[in-house]
Amino acid sequence: MRFFNTEGPVRAGDHYCIPPLTRIDLDEVLALVRGQMYFVLHAPRQTGKTSALLALRDLLNAGAAGDYRCVYANFEVGQAAREDTARAMRAMLGELARRARVTLADETPDRLRVAALESEGADGALIDVLSRWAEADPRPLVLLIDEIDTLVGDTLLSVLRQLRAGYDQRPGSFPHSVVLCGVRDVRDYRIRSGARNALVLGGSAFNVKSKSLRLGDFSGAETRALLEQHTAETGQAFTAAALEAVCTRTAGQPWLVNALCREACFESAAGRDRSRPITEGDILDAQERLIQARVTHLDNLADKLREERVRRVVAPMLIGAAGRGSYLERDRDVEYARDLGLLARDDAKRIANPIYAEVIPRELTWVAEDDVEAETAWYVDAAGGLDVDKLLEAFQRFFREHSEHWTQRFDRYQEAGPQLLLQAYLQKVVNGGGRIEREYALGRGRVDLLIVWPHGCGDRRFVVECKVRRDGLERTIREGVEQTRGYMDRCGAESGHLIVFDRSADRTWKEKIFRRQESAGDAAPVTVWGM
Repeated sequence: MRFFNTEGPVRAGDHYCIPPLTRIDLDEVLALVRGQMYFVLHAPRQTGKTSALLALRDLLNAGAAGDYRCVYANFEVGQAAREDTARAMRAMLGELARRARVTLADETPDRLRVAALESEGADGALIDVLSRWAEADPRPLVLLIDEIDTLVGDTLLSVLRQLRAGYDQRPGSFPHSVVLCGVRDVRDYRIRSGARNALVLGGSAFNVKSKSLRLGDFSGAETRALLEQHTAETGQAFTAAALEAVCTRTAGQPWLVNALCREACFESAAGRDRSRPITEGDILDAQERLIQARVTHLDNLADKLREERVRRVVAPMLIGAAGRGSYLERDRDVEYARDLGLLARDDAKRIANPIYAEVIPRELTWVAEDDVEAETAWYVDAAGGLDVDKLLEAFQRFFREHSEHWTQRFDRYQEAGPQLLLQAYLQKVVNGGGRIEREYALGRGRVDLLIVWPHGCGDRRFVVECKVRRDGLERTIREGVEQTRGYMDRCGAESGHLIVFDRSADRTWKEKIFRRQESAGDAAPVTVWGM
């Protein structure tokens, strides 16, 4: 029986999958290969890059696109050597030799590599092996190098420069075409050379690149097609709401689609019952289990939050910054975060998908959640409903007493401390029975939170919106109330709450702390909380 794959390249016989070569512009790729081009294929981790490269290798070697000999090699084997270029080069040449032997039954790289290292050294061995290997057979040699950007410092610099140095000898005495594959585009390689004590940009070290291609996420149709394979094979359907939940929660990120469905269909006892359909509730429960388990994919995402380039993009989102601050003027930071998969491809101002949007604040607030004291009983009424007024009144007291101490614990994200503390507080209490939906993006001027609380046969919805006081209290409230009402209308919420954080050191807590109701004709009332 096939299953949803979350580890390594897809195999059609074992996994539900979208054919890898349908996910790239194959005509464009083959034209680049035929044109003897050196180019880049990049995409976030666990998107399907390796599956696409392996399928391309097999297509070229089958002769369907011409008479080529193509070898795939994963240069991550050189990562552990860091800037020990000699050690790394031995590992990478060994990888090339193994792949050539297994894929083409070609022993040439294996015969050449030891002598090349001895005669040329680490900074000439690769170009020597590739040159002699290309000359050994009249068929054009195509080289697919995966995980190139895992290499470090002088090791990466050496590989790029040797590939560039042999470029003018192609195709007779060097590979006909080379594809570099990794998370980032080569222009974003910032190579700190230890030996040269200098920063070298990848674009200058590999200026023979003709084009950069990016592997995208699943389209809605591809996501549905993947799920339909499970239904066809097992008879277990997904409800319309479950299909929509998978599409919207993942935004088509391939690993998330597979992980969410694997968790819902194979890891859950209820989901393994093929006589019942997978429901929206199953998908939401699976999402929560994945987040709480800190699975590797999501843990790697969280690890990126420690990078300064990522912080400069994410922190303003969490604050709800409204203007074009310095973080937006550094477009390279935004592009870098987008290449990592953190930001949406169609809108670099927002997080790539709702699951990532959930993981980011949770990762940043875990240090606070365990210490926030909150018992379920006091904010749940006798009928089992959520008393949001009581909940936010308690947070207002908590914030006044503890905010100065707590915001210091958010490390690099201290400027977003108030917003993160609120989210830690709400996460702790709402985990008692509900869930939080979060919306934040660059330039929105606020952070939107939606509390969804199960009650009776449906859900109750409450909007909590956060703004920072900037251009006068009344203007901030006026804008915030209008935004809150708009979000309430979009979400079908029964009540709305606007929290205004005042970061001024010149105003007292007595001036900052207040509660008032804002009403206007038939418009929904909004409760404003000053903090």
